[in-house]
Amino acid sequence: MQFVLADPGLHWSDALFLLQGALHTLWVTAVSGFFGTLLGILLGWMRFTSVLLRVVTAPYIDVVRSVPLIIQLVLANSFLSLAGVGFDTFWLCVLVLSSSMAVVTAEVVRAGLASVPRTYRRSARSLGMNGFHEFFHISAPLAVRTSFAAWVGLLLGLTKDSALVSVVGYVEYMKSSQILITRTNEALPLLMGVGLFYFVICYPVSRYSARLERRMAL
Repeated sequence: MQFVLADPGLHWSDALFLLQGALHTLWVTAVSGFFGTLLGILLGWMRFTSVLLRVVTAPYIDVVRSVPLIIQLVLANSFLSLAGVGFDTFWLCVLVLSSSMAVVTAEVVRAGLASVPRTYRRSARSLGMNGFHEFFHISAPLAVRTSFAAWVGLLLGLTKDSALVSVVGYVEYMKSSQILITRTNEALPLLMGVGLFYFVICYPVSRYSARLERRMAL
């Protein structure tokens, strides 16, 4: 005897399940982007101001940039399990995504600070500014103008990379869609919905960032 679901198609209740997955995607992206950006700014500033710190942080930067994100998620989950550390899945995802965001942000920040002409810094110091004032009033604003577009691109990439966190059991939008595809075999409409979801998130952000970039250039 074969057992067949009475109605394996999509239901209105599935929309709530997808909405929860969408909120999970937005939440893990926002938290990871926030912590990753803060850590990346600190790392970028350290790597710009000191050759020693650049050498010390180079192994961490190189390893995280070189190893695929999905491998980092699996390894982090495995190591924590072997160590017997009870770690919430959400914070595990935030830890790995923030680390990935931090290393690429650090290079953007370092390049942005390096793009500020030395003559600007020397002029600021000749006007009586100390290093702290020169950084916050001269170097940092100019570096933001240079690095803003690249940082937005990293944030959009993080949004799409968040789909990989399902490998450690976190149910975000992509994972919730996969669960429904398995149950209903309605792959085409669900995958079209996934594509539309990421487009609706990423496109307005990219357009708004382009407008802000033009304003900062004035």
